[in-house]
Order: sequence, then structure tokens, then C-alpha cells
Amino acid sequence: MNSRSIKLLKLGQMSYDSCLELQNHLSESLKTKTINKCGYLLIVEHKPVYTVGIRQKDYNSILEDNLIKLGAEFKRTNRGGLITFHGPGQLIAYPILNLKKFNPSIRWYVANLETTIKNLCNETYGLNATTTSDTGVWIDNHKICAIGVRCSRYVTTHGLALNCNTDLSWFKHIVPCGLHGKGVTSLSTIFEKNITVNDVLPYFLQHFCKSFSCDILNTEIDKIN
Repeated sequence: MNSRSIKLLKLGQMSYDSCLELQNHLSESLKTKTINKCGYLLIVEHKPVYTVGIRQKDYNSILEDNLIKLGAEFKRTNRGGLITFHGPGQLIAYPILNLKKFNPSIRWYVANLETTIKNLCNETYGLNATTTSDTGVWIDNHKICAIGVRCSRYVTTHGLALNCNTDLSWFKHIVPCGLHGKGVTSLSTIFEKNITVNDVLPYFLQHFCKSFSCDILNTEIDKIN
């Protein structure tokens, strides 16, 4: 058993705003409490929502309105990265970690998130997933996992979104992560069968624990202190 333990919260489907509020609450608790805590791992699915990072805080309002007319929400966030989509069929993971308990380097942290997904794709599903200078995980020229994080006083928020059986048509209305000429894909698209978040989650947790050298403790949201 590892000396580092992270509390796992499986939230099901939750609105983006409610989940962000929870992230902020947990991150502040890690910054202010003297209790020796490593952090939390939130697993969630969102209803359709487009989010932009701090590099696109002035995203065109006409384009924003067009996206909202599609039936999605639109949120400006304080994470890194550019525009992306979140919706049902994505395994969304928000690690709220105290990096002082791991490695106080945001580059190390992002690289470990990429390694988690790359190993999941390659070792569990036999794919040839890669990473590039563009943050995220790729299958050939198609992104399968987007990553956008924030770190304040060594505590992380936001995280990653792995496409399991996501409706990829939502991505047609944006330039995902600002990368022209690139595509998106999902596990279900690659294998031509339905692969759900619940199918993938046990393997994700296994690879996350290996990458971050930690254990995970299942926790109910009403038992968080």
C-alpha cells in the first residue's frame, strides 16, 4: 500500500458549474487545512458544454451564441488551454491534488496525466497512443483525450476528458484546443462498438494509481470534510 491516498468521488452526471464549485471548495480545503491530505479525484460526466481557457477569455461573442443555439452551455474558465467540448460519454477526471505531496512541478503533473491515458490506451486497449508538443493524447492525427489544468499554491483543479462513446459531432462546430487540421476520436469510434465510461473507469483508476504512485479510497460526497 502506498503512503499517498486520494479520495475518489464518483459524481455521475453533474452540471459544469456545480462541479466547478465542488472543485474550488476542495482545492481551498487543501490549501488552508493543516490536515495531511494528498487530495481528491473527481469522476464526472457533464451535459453538453463548451469551455474555453484563459488564453481565449475574449472568445468571439457571436461564435459563443452560435454554440449555445446548438443546445450546449458555454463557460469561460481559469484553466489552461483553448476551447473544447464536454458531454455525455466522456470520462472526465478532475484531480484535486496537493502537488507538494507528489512533485511540485506542473510539467511533471501534466506529463503524468498524459502517461495515465497513454498507458490506458496502449496497455489495456492495444492502441498506439502518443503525446506531442500539443498537450493531450493522440491516436495518429486525432485527439482522444484533452487536458487543461490549473495550479494555485501547488493545488490542482480541472483535468482531463477521455472520449469513450462521446457524440463527436459536437466537435465539428469548434477548432478543438485551437489546433487546425487535427481531428478527434473516441474508443467507441476506433473499435466500432459501444465502450462506455463505466467500461473504461476501472482501467483508468488502475493506471492513474500507477502513474501517481498512490492508492484510491472510495468516498461519498456527504462524507467529505
